[in-house]
Amino acid sequence: GVPVMLACPDAESGEPAPVVIWMHGRTVQKETDPGRYLRWLRAGIGACSVDLPGHGERYDAQLQAPARGLEVIRQMVAEIDQIVTVLRQIPAVDADRLALGGMSLGGMVALVRLCRPHPFRCASVEATTGSWEHQRHGPGFRDRTRQEIDELNPIRHLDGWREIPFQAIHTRSDEWVAVDGQVAFIGALGQRYRDGNSIEFVQYDQTGALYEHAGFGRMASDAKDRQRDFFRRWLIDEVT
Repeated sequence: GVPVMLACPDAESGEPAPVVIWMHGRTVQKETDPGRYLRWLRAGIGACSVDLPGHGERYDAQLQAPARGLEVIRQMVAEIDQIVTVLRQIPAVDADRLALGGMSLGGMVALVRLCRPHPFRCASVEATTGSWEHQRHGPGFRDRTRQEIDELNPIRHLDGWREIPFQAIHTRSDEWVAVDGQVAFIGALGQRYRDGNSIEFVQYDQTGALYEHAGFGRMASDAKDRQRDFFRRWLIDEVT
C-alpha cells in the first residue's frame, strides 16, 4: 500500500542493479526532481522514489502540515521494510546492494531507520538533521514533549547505528533546517566510526535556493553529481 516510482537502468536485460530508496521532503511527491534519478540510472543505479504518508498518490493536506511531521516520520519508518520486501522479489533489483536516502523530512525518516538493524550498504541525505533538539522551536517539534522527540531523535539512538558509508549535503544558511543540528549529529556519528573517511559532509554557503533549503539553487548540479558519485562508489565501484 505504499506508492513508489521504480526505475532500473536496464530492467529488460534481467541484470540486477543496485537501487536507492529515496524519500522526498514535505509537500512534494515521488516524481519530484527527475534529474536526480536520471543521474543514477545513467550510472547504473536504480531509483525507488517513495510517496511519504499524506503526499503524492496518498494526498492528505493535514498530514502535509509542519506540525504533523513526527507522525509522517513514524509511519514512513515502519513502511520501509515493506518496500524492501517487495524489492527483493523483483529480478531487476540487486537486493544485496540497496541504499537509503532522503531530503528534509524524508531525510529525517532515513536517519531514524538507520538507527535500527537494516540491509542498506550506504546512505545519503540532504537538508535534514539527525539532532532534533536543534529544531525544538520549529513547527514540527515545538508542541511535542521531550519524550515524543527522544523516542525517535536519531542522535539519541546511535547505539543502533551500523557503520556504513554516509553522506550529508547541507547549506550553512538553511532557514528551515539549521545546519548546527546536522553538524552536531555528524560529530557524534564520527566518534563512533573507525574509518572517518566513510563519512562525507558537503556544505555550501549560499545557493540562492528558496529559503536556502529546497534544491540547492545554483549548486543543484554539483550536489546531484556528488551524490551520484557517492552512490556509484559504494554500490558499484567498491563491490565489483
